[in-house]
Amino acid sequence: MTLVKIAYTSNTGNTEGISEHLEDAFEALDLEVVREEADDIDGDFFNDADIAIVATFTDGDGEIPFTFEDFYEEVQEEELEGKLYGVVGSGDSELYADFFCHAAFSFEKALAKTGATKAAETLTIENEAEDEDIERINDFAKEIVAKLG
Repeated sequence: MTLVKIAYTSNTGNTEGISEHLEDAFEALDLEVVREEADDIDGDFFNDADIAIVATFTDGDGEIPFTFEDFYEEVQEEELEGKLYGVVGSGDSELYADFFCHAAFSFEKALAKTGATKAAETLTIENEAEDEDIERINDFAKEIVAKLG
C-alpha cells in the first residue's frame, strides 16, 4: 500500500488542523497515512514513505518555526529520490505580507535537494482552513496521487 507521511508543526492550531485535513484527504484516496508533529520526528522520517508532505506555518520574519528547525536541516541530507513531495503553508498575509508562508517555500527547496519529485505546487492557506481551503487540500492530494503513475 502507498504510504503518505505528513510532518507538521503548529503554534495556534491552524497548521495542525490543516495536517488533519491532509490526512483525511489522502485516506479518502485509500492511502496509508502517518502524521507526526515535528518534535517527534528526525530527518529520516520520509525514508520509507512514497509521498512526503510538510505542513508548516512561518515564524517571525520568514523563519522556519523553532520546532521544525532540526528536521529542516536534517531532511536536506536525506536521499529521497523516487518519492513525491508536497508542501502546505499556513499564514497571515495581513500581518506578515512580506513573509507570507515563507517557511513553506523554504521547505519546498529543502525537499528538492533530496532528489524527491515535487508533485504539486505549494499550497498556501490564510490562517485556519475553511471550506474552500479543504476543497483545495483535497485537490492537492488528488494531484499528488495522480503522479504516482
